[in-house]
Amino acid sequence: MMFMSHHGGGRRLLRAFAIASAVALGAGVVASAVQAEPSPAAARAAFVSDRLSVEVIGSGPDVILIPGLASSREVWRPLATRLSATHRVHLVQLAGFAGAPWSHGDGPFVAPEVAELARYVETAGLQRPAVIGHSMGGLSGLLLAQAHPERVGRLMIVDALPFYSALFGPTVTAEQARPFAAQAAAAMVAADEATFRAQQTQVAQGLARDPAMRETMVDWSMASDRRAVAAALTDVMTTDARPGLAAMTTPVTALYAVDADGGPPPAMAQALWEREYATLPGVRVIRVEGSRHFIMADQPERFASLVDQFLAD
Repeated sequence: MMFMSHHGGGRRLLRAFAIASAVALGAGVVASAVQAEPSPAAARAAFVSDRLSVEVIGSGPDVILIPGLASSREVWRPLATRLSATHRVHLVQLAGFAGAPWSHGDGPFVAPEVAELARYVETAGLQRPAVIGHSMGGLSGLLLAQAHPERVGRLMIVDALPFYSALFGPTVTAEQARPFAAQAAAAMVAADEATFRAQQTQVAQGLARDPAMRETMVDWSMASDRRAVAAALTDVMTTDARPGLAAMTTPVTALYAVDADGGPPPAMAQALWEREYATLPGVRVIRVEGSRHFIMADQPERFASLVDQFLAD
């Protein structure tokens, strides 16, 4: 794969950035009115899906938390526990990830998942909830807001671009990314257990500074159905949400991570994120220093503060 830049050093750094971000996805890699009815238990009972499940805790304005590729909803547990004192928190678990059953083979992942998220909001009777999504969960939230703007009050995207494969160069298209996505998916499915674990252990080093998070990520990856992860990765690499940005009215905050220890220069990362979200009206693009892909684990206090500000605005 080729990664485009105007300077040789920048080219090498962007290549490293793109590769690290690609593996992130492969490893796995908004405020509303309080609803008295239905209760959390009633919402769970009314909504049944083979694409996702939802755990509801707390009471107050609704917040939906969507994890990333191959991740468990437990990635949100510290945040969810804290928010549950003032909010009703909906922790999403995507099918096929981190031990959750998967029954769809190598079929499409992201579009059916987004459709089920929209159905959950309707079934649970939520009124324009806040949505926070990490990585692929951020892309899912963006697609949800584009397809069903009446069901998302505000959206926070945590370290995800509207077109993931833009990391490979500013002129790359979804069609050009398709063969690379197919190759990555096939390799993931074909790897034996030992090889896959070794790969995930190495990949985890680039996704989080926090050692405990790294170990947990490997456990989640190994417990995931690789057909589900491969299908999701394929969809992420070939889904370009940028054409729908200009017409969006949902308030969006996009966080991105910057790590001076091995990451791209902050100015390069900033240019990339601002370029890719440039056509989204009113978007707030915020840099989080000293963090890799899992911002909630590497900079928990900073992340908590940004979430509080996002929910209060």
